[in-house]
Parts: sequence; C-alpha cells; structure tokens
Amino acid sequence: MLEIFLKTLPFFLLIGTGWLAGHTRFFPEQATAWLTKFVFYFALSAMLFRFAASVDIQRLFDPSFVMAYLTGSLAVWALAIGVAFWRGLPLAEAAMEAHTAMIGNTGFLGVPMLVVLLGDNAIGPVLMVLTIDLVVFSTLITLLVTGARQGRITAATIGPLARGIVANPMIVSMLAGLLWSRLHLPMPAALDEYLSLLGAAATPGALFAIGASLAGRSAERLGPAIWLSSAKLVLHPLAVTIAALFIFHVEPFAAGVMIAAASLPVAGNVYILAQHFGVAAHRVSTAILISTAVSIATLPVVIHWITKG
Repeated sequence: MLEIFLKTLPFFLLIGTGWLAGHTRFFPEQATAWLTKFVFYFALSAMLFRFAASVDIQRLFDPSFVMAYLTGSLAVWALAIGVAFWRGLPLAEAAMEAHTAMIGNTGFLGVPMLVVLLGDNAIGPVLMVLTIDLVVFSTLITLLVTGARQGRITAATIGPLARGIVANPMIVSMLAGLLWSRLHLPMPAALDEYLSLLGAAATPGALFAIGASLAGRSAERLGPAIWLSSAKLVLHPLAVTIAALFIFHVEPFAAGVMIAAASLPVAGNVYILAQHFGVAAHRVSTAILISTAVSIATLPVVIHWITKG
C-alpha cells in the first residue's frame, strides 16, 4: 500500500506545485489559461495520437466494457439527478450536478497517471473511458441544459453540438491515431520522437495546470459539493465495479483500469461547462477542489486493490 502511495505521490506533488505557484500569484490566471491551452491542443493531443496509433483497433472496442462503464455511470448519474430533483433544483442545475458526480479527470490526470502506474496495456481501456465521457455524457449534459433553457431541443442545437465534438482536439487526435493504426501505417522514427517529446510535456503540464487552476477556487456551497465529491470518489467506482465484475464480466485487467478511471476526481472541464452555461458553477468548482484533495488518499487505495487482484 505504501509503495502505491509513493508512486502516486509525485503526480499529486506536481498538482501541489501548480497550486502553490497559482496561490502565490507567481503563476497568474492568464498563464494558467495559456498553459492549459498548450496542454489541451498540443501536448495531450500528441500523447493521445501516439497512444491510439499503437493500439490494435480490432481489440479496442469491447461491447461488455462499454456497457459496463455506461451502466455504472448512468446509475450514478440517475441517482445524482434524482437527489437534485428531491432538493427542488430545476432541470439545468440537476443535470449539471449529475454530470459532476460521474465525470472524472481522465484526460489531464487519468491518461498520464494510469498508463504510468498500470502499464501500456491500460492505454486502450483509458481511451475508451475518455471517448465515452467526451461523446456520450458531454452530449447529454449539453442537450439537457440547452433543452431546459429553450424548452425544447431543435436542429439548431444539434449542429453546433456535433461541430464541437468533432473539433475537440482530444477526439480528433484519438480518431487520427486509431485511423493510423487501422491502416497499418509505419511510424517514422522522427515522427515518433517528435510525438514522444511533445507528449512528454502533457503529464507535468497538465498536472501543474490542474493545481494552478485550483488555486483560484474558494470552498463555497460545501454541502452539495461534499455530496458530489462523495458520489464521484465512492459511488461512481463502486457502481462501475458492480457493473464490470458482476453484471457484464469484463476481463479483469480492463475492469481494473475502468474502476481506476472511475475513481478519478471531478474533471476541470465540468467547471468550464458550468461557467459557460452559468449553472451551478460555485458548487462544481468546490467539488473539483474537494475531490482532487481527497483523491490523494483514495486513489492509491483503489490502485493498490486493482494491482493486488
């Protein structure tokens, strides 16, 4: 257990370094925004392309894996939106809370951390989780919030949503890499070295940016944020575990990667969505802060459990 904690500690120390730089204003908000953009459009995209290009596309898509992750995630989503309705929240706020309860930081934290800790065989399952989150659940939250505001969902809503998904650099880089793999194209040494160098900046850059972005957040709306953080760190991995191991009988290693991904803290892009729509931004921000801090203790426990079978 101590060994796993020490392996995860450097990742969280990088987050802490970013937080310290942001908290002291040595790294201002504008710098954080530009670093995030660099990681998002360049470093992380290079890493995802290189990972996807090395995956056997015929073995990537496993229907039982997809159904297990969707089932577990939707169960938590339904519970969270039900609790929000019970508290008297309108549809847009309830949907944003449900989104917060089951969208983990797979892109900026999960991809670099889980591949390092669990090995290259984790690449395929991590990419599948990331794809489902980006395509299925990002679409769902956008449709619900837009429909709640306009009273209905129209063709004018679908067009920009589809363009946004297609233009997402993480989706584009993964699809391009998978196409490269499917066509069995050779990877020139110079291109591989370029992608490796650029992709290597994704891990420290993303973790530093996470920490720096947390420095500007204050703990507000603690009650709802604690509930959402608990749902993300406890209920989401528990629901995914039940679905993967006892309902759909996913292959053990892939199930372990899925459970580890479900154990990640709330993703930073959930706050971007909340801020963009003007819905529940404070409680989402606080949930990101709390879940990231608590995951320093919870993630090593989950990964230790997975690696010990």
